[in-house]
Amino acid sequence: MSSLNAVIFQFIHQFAGRYPLLDDLGIFFAQWLAYALVIGFLVLVLGQGSSRRKLYLFAEGALGIILARGILTTAISFFYNIQRPFAFYGFTPLIGASGSSFPSGHAAWFFALAMAAWYADRKWGVWYFALATLMGIARIYAGVHWPLDILAGAAIGVASGMFVHWLFKPYAAAIGRSLPGPLAAS
Repeated sequence: MSSLNAVIFQFIHQFAGRYPLLDDLGIFFAQWLAYALVIGFLVLVLGQGSSRRKLYLFAEGALGIILARGILTTAISFFYNIQRPFAFYGFTPLIGASGSSFPSGHAAWFFALAMAAWYADRKWGVWYFALATLMGIARIYAGVHWPLDILAGAAIGVASGMFVHWLFKPYAAAIGRSLPGPLAAS
């Protein structure tokens, strides 16, 4: 374990178990915020004008998630079986988690979703990036991830979202006027 990774983990996790309200917030952001983000993304999709634009945004988000979480993080975890912090230090985490710690599947999933939201609407994208970051910090606080896990997952999610957006560009051009705003311009 790199010393900087461990130092940052200890700095964030040191507050766990000291303040019940902070623990409750950490648990909410680490475990339950994910559901709100998925529902919010569906609201963003349904708020798109045409059915083509709705399908485009949903497909871009879903394929970004599949690439990031379903393929890349799974493949990397197969080769890098890193112990989770609670197993390494021998404590009980605030939330349940199993399997390899590296890279964070949650971070990959929600940063890929943030990229899709960013391409659809910059304001939504900023919120999604902020909340995905908060979720990552909360997962460190809860004791289930190292900081490097979150950074790697975030990088995988962003790269996957960018790749899928690049892959979809010809379709955005083909749809033309039904994709006004950032989807068509980016």
